[in-house]
Amino acid sequence: MITLVGCGGPEARRPVEVKSGSFFKQSVKRSKELLAKEEKLLQDLMAKDTLHEYTHSASGSWFFYDVKNESADYTAQPDDLVIMSYNIVSLKNDTIYSMDDIGTLTYKVDKQDLFPGLRNSVKMLKEGETATFLFPSSLGYGYHGDNDKIGVNVPFKVTLSVFKIEKNQELVE
Repeated sequence: MITLVGCGGPEARRPVEVKSGSFFKQSVKRSKELLAKEEKLLQDLMAKDTLHEYTHSASGSWFFYDVKNESADYTAQPDDLVIMSYNIVSLKNDTIYSMDDIGTLTYKVDKQDLFPGLRNSVKMLKEGETATFLFPSSLGYGYHGDNDKIGVNVPFKVTLSVFKIEKNQELVE
């Protein structure tokens, strides 16, 4: 009898600390609250701007065209080269980075590092178009900022101009 009880096999170890996942739940809740607050701020800003008609993009930004190119029909695709320029302005219209600060960029679509909102916006414009985008912080520099002029969780506006789109040569041939 003693032999049978003593050979019951190894007993599984239990974790010292049980994680409930509450940190992640609280983080998600904070992020949703922040997004709702920023979206209300952007909605209020758009309501006051009676000169422009804003469109909501699938990626979560709002925009209006400053210059629209009705004759073009091609928008940038992954691996295309886009020659562009943009600025970043606070929601109170204070310049954070001017187009002169940033300069003209040659951007390989989806292959180079840009903040999420700009990465999506480049693919929405055609050659010769300029549009102004409103980004919540989650599409900007988010909870980290840019380590320079843009702080933590700062929504902002960007005016983006696409000068030229060079199609990916592999797709053209």
